[in-house]
Amino acid sequence: MQADFDLTAPGFGADPWPAYDRLRAQPGLPFWPGFDGHLASRMADVRAIALDRRMVRAPAAFAPPDQVRAMQVAGNFHDMPFHDRYVQTSMLDTDGPDHGRLRRAVFPFFTKTRLESLRGFVTTWVDAALDRLIPQGRIDFTADLAAHLPGQVIGHLIGTDPDLAPQMTEWSDHVVSYFDIDRTPEKKARAEEATRLFAALLEDLYAARAAQPRDDLMSAMIEAERAGLMTHDELIATIMQILHAGHGSTIDVLGSGMVALLEHPDQQAMLRAQPALMPQAVQEMFRFAAPLPFFHRYASEDLTICGRDWPKGTLFGLLYASANRDPAAFDAPERFDITRRPNVHLAFGAGVHVCLGNNLARLNMEILFAALLARAPALVLDGPVRWKSGLQAHGPLSLPLRLAP
Repeated sequence: MQADFDLTAPGFGADPWPAYDRLRAQPGLPFWPGFDGHLASRMADVRAIALDRRMVRAPAAFAPPDQVRAMQVAGNFHDMPFHDRYVQTSMLDTDGPDHGRLRRAVFPFFTKTRLESLRGFVTTWVDAALDRLIPQGRIDFTADLAAHLPGQVIGHLIGTDPDLAPQMTEWSDHVVSYFDIDRTPEKKARAEEATRLFAALLEDLYAARAAQPRDDLMSAMIEAERAGLMTHDELIATIMQILHAGHGSTIDVLGSGMVALLEHPDQQAMLRAQPALMPQAVQEMFRFAAPLPFFHRYASEDLTICGRDWPKGTLFGLLYASANRDPAAFDAPERFDITRRPNVHLAFGAGVHVCLGNNLARLNMEILFAALLARAPALVLDGPVRWKSGLQAHGPLSLPLRLAP
């Protein structure tokens, strides 16, 4: 069966939920020609695929080099030497023992205990930003606030100069945008050049930290390289990927979370009256509008899953955002409820590739929303929201906001 799904339909980015509802009503895992793969939209199916270790991210886990090359050409990922060197070999696109090795090397920097040490930095940055923005009365929440916080925090974690954050996040945007369906020659050139420039910046930082280590991620990764836990290219690729994965997705969920509060004034009022609900509110923001709607897996061998047999090499699209609105998994999933419990969603994925930075995203959101609700007398939508389109991201491009009644 072919998927009843068209992400190019007008308004898809602003309101993808009817399309996801239709997909969940279709039996099995329908085939989508635009993706050349099968779509999993229900919670049970998405979880089953995500948790199955026979499902992999990279074709290299099951296909010979000539077949991998042919797949790169078919997907227009060929003739991109910097992309091949630093993006396709990142932790995100490795599987098996290599993935585990890279994840173990970086994991100590993403524990709750370690990330708690960033609370002071995040709080100081947010307070300074609100000192500047609240007197204006009107802001674009995305452009003026959300777009800057994740890059500043990740840059601080890595050890880069704060002034470099805007440039780094621009490069990251170019790279991530190329993973969507429309891979134009212009996008390809921008993504490859951004990867080259980002690698050069990180090589400079590497040289500085190799000579004078600090308490930052680059210094820790240098120690991991010296201990034989990763190669030099893997080090650069891993640090790149941390920004690629954590920057845009956090911007998107900050924006989507704000829209949810604006569209559900009863929930906003409850959160203002009961600030202790903030962790639950953030959890519900992630479920309600997952910032990463889509992820892929390949079958690394012939297998049986989701009620049928599949040949090796079958491509699956995991629609996390759809699974998070599945009525079989959540009571009244269309309702934004900051007291929802349990709330076991898939905004961060599942299985071996579950998002490493989920605790960092939560920290950013809890601090920003707590400060904004405490300091802004009101939060009122001040114009139309413009939404991103495509499968790789869901969030507002522009969110005009009034900070007083």
